[in-house]
Amino acid sequence: MGMMKKKKLKDDQFIGVQILQGLFFRRRRLLSHLLPLVSAVSGFLLFLFAVLSFISPPITNHHGRRHHHLSLNSSVNIDIIEVQMNAKKENVFRVPVGGGIVDRELWTSNESKLFHGCSNAGDKFVAAELNTQSNRYLLIATSGGLNQQRTGITDAVVAAYILNATLVIPKLDQNSYWKDTSNFSEIFDVDWFMTFLSKDVKIIKQLPESVVKVITTRVPRKCTPKCYETRILPIFNKKHAVQLTKFDYRLSNRLNTELQKLRCRVNYHALKFTDPILEMGRKLVERMRLKSKHFVALHLRFESDMLAFSGCYYGGGEGEMKDFGVIRKRWKTLHMKNPDKERRQGRCPLTPEEVGLMLRALGFGNDVHIYVASGEIYGGEETLAPLRALFPNLHSKETIASKEELAALSSYSSRMAALDFIVCDESDVFSTNNNGNMARMLSGRRRYFGHKPTIRPNAKKLYKLFLNRDNMTWEEFALQVRKFQIGFMGEPNEVQLGRGEFHENPFPCICKNSEASAAENISSQSWGSVSDELFSEDDELYSSELDYVEDGI
Repeated sequence: MGMMKKKKLKDDQFIGVQILQGLFFRRRRLLSHLLPLVSAVSGFLLFLFAVLSFISPPITNHHGRRHHHLSLNSSVNIDIIEVQMNAKKENVFRVPVGGGIVDRELWTSNESKLFHGCSNAGDKFVAAELNTQSNRYLLIATSGGLNQQRTGITDAVVAAYILNATLVIPKLDQNSYWKDTSNFSEIFDVDWFMTFLSKDVKIIKQLPESVVKVITTRVPRKCTPKCYETRILPIFNKKHAVQLTKFDYRLSNRLNTELQKLRCRVNYHALKFTDPILEMGRKLVERMRLKSKHFVALHLRFESDMLAFSGCYYGGGEGEMKDFGVIRKRWKTLHMKNPDKERRQGRCPLTPEEVGLMLRALGFGNDVHIYVASGEIYGGEETLAPLRALFPNLHSKETIASKEELAALSSYSSRMAALDFIVCDESDVFSTNNNGNMARMLSGRRRYFGHKPTIRPNAKKLYKLFLNRDNMTWEEFALQVRKFQIGFMGEPNEVQLGRGEFHENPFPCICKNSEASAAENISSQSWGSVSDELFSEDDELYSSELDYVEDGI
């Protein structure tokens, strides 16, 4: 019995060993089949990761500054967050090279063909022969720069008509900031001026020798016809000659239609530059046309005198404040201004960079040629550099004309300003960084002669956009610029009739073409349907903002 039990135990052990050996070799055979598959999958994953790493660019911001590489040792969550943040930065405010607007939409106004300038005298207008009293002579001393003086000359003719007086050729301002010694006949064609207006107002070059005594006085700004009759006519009843000084914006913005049309005849027809100025101006226009089929003229009012008077601050620190403080002393009554408030209210001229961004957002690409009309830019080339980076094709009278050609004019600021006036007037698109005298005068003139595109910045809205531009994409920025500029592009129906400053919006002198109007089905209600925002505070406030004269009077 004992021997049989031992034998059975050995048999059981042998069977167990066989079973274990079977299981071992079976698993080994299974692993031998799985290992190649696992190795293949692992190899494929490693290859895929290597390819993705090679083709993925390093993450950078929009200015091309230092690359920010992701650490391979970072966790997956941190990697994802960093990728999202950098991708967001990549999309913020990348200024495009092109404009993105169809060419024909940039250079024309759709409704300009429907209107034309009309300033002929009506049946109720009394001609100079019947209106003028022989013993009354009105003398005018204008004030300011060329375009401010132009408003004075225009209004002087109307004032002489209201007073039934003979107008003596106005005396130009030779003592203001610009120190230009030019007289009337050296800038304007005096004979043309007198001849063209001969049926409207009697004009002479100088007082008769028989008139010895001249009474000098001044009328308030925005003086109405009744104001002139009350203040000046009593003097004429005693004396034969009256001189009105500091004569700029001294006539009401709102007059009857016949007087407004007289204003237009003076401004748009009688005031013609002298032949030397006209010839040089036309040469500049021709040279711009040779450079490009279309061009933009930019009136960049960014000289130290303008910035000092505006009361705005442009980040120049103590040096800027010192420079402007010296200039501001010339205007004794000029009160201190709050720079932030001035900017919020849209009274600060746009910087060269800001006006460049506005033009790009409106559709002008970097291949556009721009004529820059300006004096000496505050900060020089450093200030102009951001605009030049956006628009490399910048030109000026000094770059497209030789010193020899400009020699006869270059010592006189008003004559040089007249050249800029001509080029800006003839440009396909006129833009400005401010709403000063030249901008207003050219805006009105371009409306009168065909509503050529004229861009005035809606600075009140744009300032916030410029302030926050780094927090939005370029597409968002450009969309907002185009939205805010509706009503500021020189279209015929931008401002309500009778609103705004007359020299900028001479509506009584603009007539609708009846045939074209019927074809386009434009109703009279369309006038002013787009924008009235520019003049919402005070129609007559214009004379106290960006316009200024000596001693602030």
